[in-house]
Amino acid sequence: MSFLAIDIGNTRLKWALYAGPQPGSPMLAHGAQFLENIEKLAEHDWADLPTPGSLLGCNVAGDGMRHRVEEQLEELWDLEPRWVASSSQAGGVTNGYDHPTRLGTDRFVAMIGARHHVLTRSQGRAPQPALVVMVGTAVTVDALDAEGRFLGGLILPGHGIMLRALEGGTAGLRVPTGEVREFPTNTSDALTSGGNYAITGAIERMHRHMVRRCGQVPLTLMTGGAGWKVSPSLDIPHELMESLIFDGLLALQSHRLAL
Repeated sequence: MSFLAIDIGNTRLKWALYAGPQPGSPMLAHGAQFLENIEKLAEHDWADLPTPGSLLGCNVAGDGMRHRVEEQLEELWDLEPRWVASSSQAGGVTNGYDHPTRLGTDRFVAMIGARHHVLTRSQGRAPQPALVVMVGTAVTVDALDAEGRFLGGLILPGHGIMLRALEGGTAGLRVPTGEVREFPTNTSDALTSGGNYAITGAIERMHRHMVRRCGQVPLTLMTGGAGWKVSPSLDIPHELMESLIFDGLLALQSHRLAL
């Protein structure tokens, strides 16, 4: 029974079709579409896919966008979509947010995916904490302790938002994107390096917080469409994983079927 995972972010919808609704199932197809082109899904991206056996989605783009996606699904399949809602506990993660339902579902699902990886790798040993980084339109840096409790996290602007803010508030900074340099000597490189180091600095500080709080080094997992831009400058061991949210959706679906 195939499984369709959908991740509606702030800029793009990402999707993946898996052979089954369990972690580790082979990915049969995948793709992405910018939100302004959602109406192309039924005619293009999904037109030749077999009818999925089940579907679970994560959405941070609002109810209007969810309805647009559901309209595309209805054109193709008699399939009831399910959407993740953040809760106090799910998928091995205990949500420590002051108001658990207000935690962004993408952050919640990514942490569930990270927890799955931690438990899979522990192999009988005590599990380790996890630092979960998503780099997209915005950047989030979230801490999970060794028991799967969400301790808290950071939200900061992505590099594009930082540059647009500077362009809007400072005259003469509309320059091409530069390179990341240790000692930038032109404005383009200074802007690119400043944004990159702001993001990596936040990640590295949260990493230090976790070592002090948990008494051990966390497994650091990075995901998101712009993760590849940040990864080379990050001075802590980490793994770049494109499918972390999909891994979380698979873990949630598998847990639901097991109940």
